[in-house]
Amino acid sequence: MTSSEAHDRTAASDAAPGDAAPATNEPSDDIDLQVQVAEANDRALRARAELDNYRKRVQREIEDERRFAAQPLLVELLSVIDNVQRAIAAAEKSPEGAGLLEGFKMVARQLDDVLARHGCKRIEALNKPFDPHLHQAIAQQPSADVPPGTVLLVAQDGYQLHDRVIRPSHAIVSKAPE
Repeated sequence: MTSSEAHDRTAASDAAPGDAAPATNEPSDDIDLQVQVAEANDRALRARAELDNYRKRVQREIEDERRFAAQPLLVELLSVIDNVQRAIAAAEKSPEGAGLLEGFKMVARQLDDVLARHGCKRIEALNKPFDPHLHQAIAQQPSADVPPGTVLLVAQDGYQLHDRVIRPSHAIVSKAPE
């Protein structure tokens, strides 16, 4: 047996059966590691971006909750305002209701001020073009005086809280004469 054959046998007997060949620092191993690192960095960047988007969405939702927290109360107040407006209209028709009329007008102004302080405003609809996002048509009436699709009469005022409609204006809308 030559010395090289003995060396080969010794090397073969040292390696356990099933052991893989020892890893070498070949260029393909380095490239695989670089690809894995790049993929891990990409996953980390995506996770960070998703977390940032989540935080922004939650912040927007919290801000909306705060902006519109008063909405249930304001919706209930609208029926009170409607009744005050009806009382004003009835008092205007009665000759002996001047003092009562002035009192109701004062209460109505105070209610409007309270609503305005909380970001709630009346939707101006009379003589405006009909907008289905702001108005609800309850009837149509032929009119030669205004273009078709114009609000002729407001049966019930609508209101917006900031940019959200909490009650549309109930309106009678013009249509072309027959």
